[in-house]
Amino acid sequence: MEYGRVVLLTGASSGIGKITSEKLADLGLRVYGTSRRANNGNIVYSNEASQGFVEMVQLDVCSDQSVKDAVSYVMEKEGCINVLINNAGFGLAGAIEETTAEEAMAQLNTNFFGTHRMCREVLPIMRKQKKGLIINIGSVAGIFSIPYQSMYSASKFALEAYTEALRIEVRDFGIKAVIVEPGDTRTSFTENRQYTAESENTVYPNSKKSIHKMIKDEKSGDNPIETAQTICKLLYKKNPPVRVTVGPVYKLFVQLKRVFPNRLTEYIIRRMYS
Repeated sequence: MEYGRVVLLTGASSGIGKITSEKLADLGLRVYGTSRRANNGNIVYSNEASQGFVEMVQLDVCSDQSVKDAVSYVMEKEGCINVLINNAGFGLAGAIEETTAEEAMAQLNTNFFGTHRMCREVLPIMRKQKKGLIINIGSVAGIFSIPYQSMYSASKFALEAYTEALRIEVRDFGIKAVIVEPGDTRTSFTENRQYTAESENTVYPNSKKSIHKMIKDEKSGDNPIETAQTICKLLYKKNPPVRVTVGPVYKLFVQLKRVFPNRLTEYIIRRMYS
């Protein structure tokens, strides 16, 4: 293991976060997974053979104090944090015109500023250690903006820029930063998606059709184990890439966007979601 055995992983109660935490424990890592409803000290998964475990820690990434308390708890128990995985997030669906400033801020507060709060609290620890790995969970929606999911896409686009800058800033301290970009994945993310207050009575005729297509694609999407395995592999890389797209189909889409004219990309996305 390139970075150490102590992992702090946000959003670990379900989906990609839960499966990733268990896979890491199977590799012998001491994983502190977080959720807003967790009780500190609750071991939810252990592997006797590897001596790895997953312990849940209460954390709300939208609260500065909650972030401080969770990081302090892990430090008191372990004395170090080797890997930070920023996975906490949710989706918001609805037309831009029908999205209030409060709804947009709630989306960005969790998906983007939540990551920023975690990084600010953990980076001083990693600097003193002179080593660390930060993995931000983005999305292919941070490469292709999805209609009627604009604020979610915006939060993931922001993470792309954030991770690129972070990677350069912390390199001299021995800290690495990577963004992982899953595509449609079969998790509870679909059921937990939130909708703008006006989405039910939307004036945009394609909105409901587009959201229905999103839901269908997610329910038939990739197994979250693929993303979990991708994350696990990064812990063995001394010089991980700045971004990793999960799945051959999505990798192809990302590569094609770099060469396709913008009008063609827009046409394809419009046909997919209208």
